[in-house]
Amino acid sequence: MNKKVAVLTSGGDAPGMNAAVRAIVRTGLYHGYEMYGVYSGFEGLVTGDIEPLSAREVGGVMQSAGTFLGSARSVEFTTEAGQKKALSNLETKGISSIVVTGGNGSQTGSYELSKAGLAVVGVASTIDNDLCGSDITIGVDTALNIALESIDRLRVTATSHRRGLLVEVMGRHCGYLALMAGLAGGAEAIVIPEQELSPEDLADRIQKAHERGKKHALTVVAEGARNNARKLVEYFAQHKHLLGFELRATILGHVQRGGTPTAFDRLLATRLGVTAMETLVRGEHGVLVGLMDNRPGTTPLSEVVGKNKPLDLGLLEMAGMLSK
Repeated sequence: MNKKVAVLTSGGDAPGMNAAVRAIVRTGLYHGYEMYGVYSGFEGLVTGDIEPLSAREVGGVMQSAGTFLGSARSVEFTTEAGQKKALSNLETKGISSIVVTGGNGSQTGSYELSKAGLAVVGVASTIDNDLCGSDITIGVDTALNIALESIDRLRVTATSHRRGLLVEVMGRHCGYLALMAGLAGGAEAIVIPEQELSPEDLADRIQKAHERGKKHALTVVAEGARNNARKLVEYFAQHKHLLGFELRATILGHVQRGGTPTAFDRLLATRLGVTAMETLVRGEHGVLVGLMDNRPGTTPLSEVVGKNKPLDLGLLEMAGMLSK
């Protein structure tokens, strides 16, 4: 491997990405490598938007949300011609190694570059926490705490007015954020794609909460659930008599991705970033760096792409028991 390494952030921005880039760049410089930043994700690889990064250029970014390198979807990169253009742009600058920070889609791109002969190491970063090869990914802790803070605030109004409350959180097709926010927020019901809850069953739970004398009823819904917040609101608009509570819905949306990274996410990103660069230094590549059993480790990209990490549905049963 030569002494030039590129760093790329891709997919949905996640709090802690900047801390990861800082750790990767400074670890590389420490080991005598020339470090380069790819701007605008895989699109930047295709267009050749690749510039040197110094220690100072990654200073003061650890506490910042998002990614200063930027991220953008690239339709062209998904084609063979686009990937060849990306590899050519790296070759022109003498770069034969790259560290890619991102989630499932990003690591699929990493795998394609790896199969093409580039030395690639991925870093697990997505608020969805659906990526195999890491118990928890960069950005999850911050997104979860933002969702929980929002739920706590909304609960005050719901209790004051004796209302039912639907809160939809992000997570794409994974219910991790909804499950954990619902469990930590004391929800009466949690709706996730891994174990769907029908509107009729949800109505029954809300009605029973009302009958038990509760001043509010909280339901946390994953955006990827078949019955998401929009569909549930439409249903209950036609079946108000089933609830007992007047219902209000809040969709948190992208506010969850833009928070200042927590201490946990900064530390996780730093540990994974350092490990990613040191993995390249010792000649290992074609792997994802993630946190496993509270220690950074590597998993072959071939075992990561195209798979989704299973959710512990025992926690859903626990939440149901505690909501009574």
